[in-house]
Amino acid sequence: MGGSIPSLLSGEAASCISVAERMIALGTHDGTVHILDFLGNQVKEFAAHSAAVNDLSFDIEGEYIGSCSDDGSVVLNSLFTDEKLKFEYHRPMKAIALDPDYARKTSRRFVTGGLAGHLYFNTKKWLGYKDQVLHSGEGPIHAAKWRTSLIAWANDAGVKVYDAANDQRITFIERPRGTPHPEILLPHLVWQDDTLLVIGWGTSVKIAAIRTNLNKGTNGTYKRVTSNMNQVDIVASFQTSYYISGIAPFADALVVLAYIPSEDGEKEFSSAMPSRQGNAQRPEVRIVSWNNDELATDALPVHGFEHYKAKDYSLAHAPFSGSSYAGGQWAAGDEPIYYIVSPKDVVIAKPRDAEDHISWLLQHGWHEKALAAVEAGQGRSELLDEVGSRYLDHLIVERKYAEAASLCPKLLRGSATAWERWVFHFAHLRQLPVLVPYMPTENPRLRDTAYEVALVALATNPSFHKDLLSTVKSWPRVIYSALPVISAIEPQLNTSSMTDALKEALAELYVINGQYEKAFSLYADLMKPDIFDFIEKHNLHDSISEKVVQLMMVDCKQAVNLLIQNRDLIAPSEVVSQLLNTRNKCDSRYFLHLYLHSLFEVNPHAGKDFHDMQVELYVEYEPKMLLPFLRSSQHYTLEKAYEICDRRDLLREQVFILGRMGNSKQALAVIINELGDIEEAVEFVTMQHDDDLWEELIHQCLHKPEMVGVLLEHTVGNLDPLYIVNMVPNGLEIPRLVFSFLKGSL
Repeated sequence: MGGSIPSLLSGEAASCISVAERMIALGTHDGTVHILDFLGNQVKEFAAHSAAVNDLSFDIEGEYIGSCSDDGSVVLNSLFTDEKLKFEYHRPMKAIALDPDYARKTSRRFVTGGLAGHLYFNTKKWLGYKDQVLHSGEGPIHAAKWRTSLIAWANDAGVKVYDAANDQRITFIERPRGTPHPEILLPHLVWQDDTLLVIGWGTSVKIAAIRTNLNKGTNGTYKRVTSNMNQVDIVASFQTSYYISGIAPFADALVVLAYIPSEDGEKEFSSAMPSRQGNAQRPEVRIVSWNNDELATDALPVHGFEHYKAKDYSLAHAPFSGSSYAGGQWAAGDEPIYYIVSPKDVVIAKPRDAEDHISWLLQHGWHEKALAAVEAGQGRSELLDEVGSRYLDHLIVERKYAEAASLCPKLLRGSATAWERWVFHFAHLRQLPVLVPYMPTENPRLRDTAYEVALVALATNPSFHKDLLSTVKSWPRVIYSALPVISAIEPQLNTSSMTDALKEALAELYVINGQYEKAFSLYADLMKPDIFDFIEKHNLHDSISEKVVQLMMVDCKQAVNLLIQNRDLIAPSEVVSQLLNTRNKCDSRYFLHLYLHSLFEVNPHAGKDFHDMQVELYVEYEPKMLLPFLRSSQHYTLEKAYEICDRRDLLREQVFILGRMGNSKQALAVIINELGDIEEAVEFVTMQHDDDLWEELIHQCLHKPEMVGVLLEHTVGNLDPLYIVNMVPNGLEIPRLVFSFLKGSL
């Protein structure tokens, strides 16, 4: 408890406590009674005694507080008026109990007792206050508690119960055997309800049930009727392994303030003087069932516990309110609260709620269970922030960065501030890449800087270049500026750390930044299939001049069409030069063939400087197109072309080239000797319009008799057949001669 308590107890020691519905009374060794609110703030103070306050008692209404002291006095103070009563008994008084109805009744009754051994029953009469000795002769009175009309007190012999309603003693419960002297280890009494009395004494716990009958009186009220001394049942009894410094009900269980004895426990109680050797253990609050089953244990962090004895502690609880007063239970909405007093502390104890459970889980490092508890709706929703933050801190300490990152969406939710704080924390730890996939781009949207830092973190680590690419493609362009990321990537160009993924990501960033030419250059190097659409979309025809090979490798047909259409921007010589000088692993000569062939079809003169090369390319890739090319082009070297065709045995191409070179006889020899085609020979000679060539044709055929008949057949209209026959040597057998002759004669 805070409030005024720390300052009050800094120079004084607490001795006892009592709790009412609206306030707390705290007694100290200097004889003062302090009235406190439930936060520990002092609201009133009574300098009631000149020696230690031993016991305090409120009435049920909380309007009066009674106190007794070692100075032999009993003082009753009104909390709301100036009324004050003081009674002198001249011997130290150890116990006091006000009639619960003290404020309501004019009798103003209370009981008190002490070292004199008398239990005084004080009542207001017509002529003043009068004491009646209810009991004496069995040693000092150590405790007294009043419930309805039942008064319980403890002396050296044991516990007795008296019924004030009919002036009858009900029962006697013997003091547990072996219990240290009561002045050293005090008995503790508490009424759980109107009939259940809980006794904690030494190491013994007993719960006594008072059996009474209620008879209806003449005025309509009920009064308790008991018949003899045997109206009590001990419904629970057990021994503890610790000394009892206080006891109170807790639903169907008990709260016990446990003092753990040291190994020389017997020695502890050999003297009433407290030991100051500093070897005592912390007191504990234990929850036990009526069968002594331990349900929970908590050690208390009180100051100076090493020096305290069992009697230095006491326990009180907030009273039951409303109708539940008679039932020993707290009403719905009430919170069971217990107060543990040591000389220098007042400790508040209350049942753990969901938030306490969560805090306990966090303290023990069970962050995942704490998170599950919060998500299950236990505790305030605001707890998720605290639990989440501590869980993330724990995972970071454990270097479980990926796990921490995966939990961020759940733990940080829509808090932009929290997200940014963790983004920069991960960046500081050089672990930001693992968080990037989980970063929100809306609801919440973070500051531009957070996204830029994240992208730079991916860009500077080759292991995450693919993640950078996917992130750049998936994140909305408007949430960050591309320029800082571009600036981080560009120095890596042409270095070993430049991966294809990083290059593509840079291209995407160039597009975002409107630098389409630079983006095209990278897309071309990466040979992206949609490069041609990109060129058309952004009108980048001026930029294709340096990427001929790459475009060809992506799609040679599209590339050729593009180059032909834009030959005013990129000359054929430049295209040819790039294809010839490429270091790429590609069939650049095939690309040359496709380009020059298409160029020739569009404009036979546009690539005239490369027609010699084109002859080779046709021979290599499309021989059937060579002859049409030879016939159409005037820009190739005949000798080179012939040499190539001769080397490749391209006979008709040789014939054509020889014809153009003026070597008609050699061409005719190729037709006759290599091709063996008289019809083509006749056609060739006919086209040459050279009579000497006819003579050459005839002479060539005379060496091959089988051709003479064919020659006679195909020269009708060009030569006189008799001229040919006359040139045939005598005796040479000529196949088809008759047929040919006859046909010719006809």
